[in-house]
This record gives sequence, structure tokens and C-alpha cells, in this order.
Amino acid sequence: MAESSHIVLRDLRASFGGVEALRGINLTIPRGQIFTVFGPARSGKTTLLRAINRMNDLIPGSAHAGQVYLGDQDVYGPSTDVADLRRRVGMVFALPSPLPTSVFENVVYGPRLVGIRDRSRLAEIAERSLVDAALWDEVKDRLGSPALRLSGGQQQRLCIARALALEPEVLLLDEPTSGLDPISTAKIEESLRRLKARVTVLIAPSNVQQAARIADRAAFLLMGELVEEGPAAQLFTNPRDRRTDDYVTGRFG
Repeated sequence: MAESSHIVLRDLRASFGGVEALRGINLTIPRGQIFTVFGPARSGKTTLLRAINRMNDLIPGSAHAGQVYLGDQDVYGPSTDVADLRRRVGMVFALPSPLPTSVFENVVYGPRLVGIRDRSRLAEIAERSLVDAALWDEVKDRLGSPALRLSGGQQQRLCIARALALEPEVLLLDEPTSGLDPISTAKIEESLRRLKARVTVLIAPSNVQQAARIADRAAFLLMGELVEEGPAAQLFTNPRDRRTDDYVTGRFG
């Protein structure tokens, strides 16, 4: 496996109730980059993200074939500790899902679960995670306030901070800015650019424009198949496949 690769998918297939959602995906995701997976509805983007930390396992009737490697670890191997996998590979969903507790307790929820009790250590984790999620300056004086009182954009950044609190090596984001205003969207995108220095970011973006803005590399999926993958600068300006060109220029989708 190439030294710079972080996640490798080999002939990955996924189905739900016998209906195939991913059809033999082969993909290498480099370490320390923002990698976008884009395509129209039902292209398999969400299924691909969820396959990497085995979230699809939670869906009745799901099945998979092929391999997913995180570094040298076979994600679906019999020795894999799924709880540890999901600590290493955090995920943020399209709709913010803060816990009905304070801002502070939302962020330190994961660290508390893994046994961290020292208040000063938890405070350090909370500040670091909120800074990384570009939310610290907005909430540092109200860490004890209910998280549900935050705006939608702030709640989504809080969910990113909660995922970062466990210091994952990979961050999966499924349309994290859908429904958010442009200012909140810009803040999340900027935080992702900073994070890639130490966290591999894999995102199913809200739209093609976002994919083009933030991606280092990108992959276009269509009906569960990988159509094209490559450097973002090439894929969004001079794609090799006509279907990719039609989609990124708005001729379908």
C-alpha cells in the first residue's frame, strides 16, 4: 500500500435489502487531504462514507463485499474493534444533532465515555476542539448554555467539534452544510482546510460548487459506480469522462 494512502477501497460493494448501492468501487484516498465524493441523489455517496466506519452495519438488511483498509487495518476484518474504529473515523451528518446538554458537555461527551475525568483535561479538549471547528470565539463565554440554543450553523460546528474531541485520524462529513447560510458554510469550509494538516477529510459536499472550492482530489459517483477520480483542478475543469463533464457543468443532475 502506498505510503501516502490513508484509506483504500478494493472492489467495494454494498447493498440494502438486495438492492445494490455501490458496485465495485476501487479508490485510494490520500492522507492529509480533503477528498470529495460527489454525484446526484442515489449515487452512493453516503453509503460509501458510512462503509468506511461501518455505519452501514446498523441498517437492517445491509450487506457488503470487498475490502476497506484504514492504513494497514482491514476495517471489516474479524479482529476489528468497531467502537475503536469509530473513534478513529469520526462522522458528521447533514442535520446537526447536538445532545440536549450544555455546549461544554456536548464536546466532552466522547472523552468522558473513554474514561477521561480530569476537569482541566476536559477543558483543554473542549477548547482545542471548538477552536478547530471555528466555534470557540462565539461560545467561549457560554459553555454552560444549552447547545440547542445555538443557531443551525453553530450547532453543526459543535457537532464537528464533538467529533474532533476524540482526535480522529479521519473525518467523514455527509453534506455538512446543506441548509446552512453562506456565512456558516464558509466557516465550516475554512475549518476543514485547516484540519487537513492533521486529519484526512472525506466529504460528500452539498453541491458541485462546494466540491470544487474545497477539494484536493475528488471522485464522481453515478448510480453506485465510480465514473472518475483525480485531482480536483483537473476533474472540475477538464474531466476525462463525458458524464462527469455533463454533471459538473449542470447539463444533468
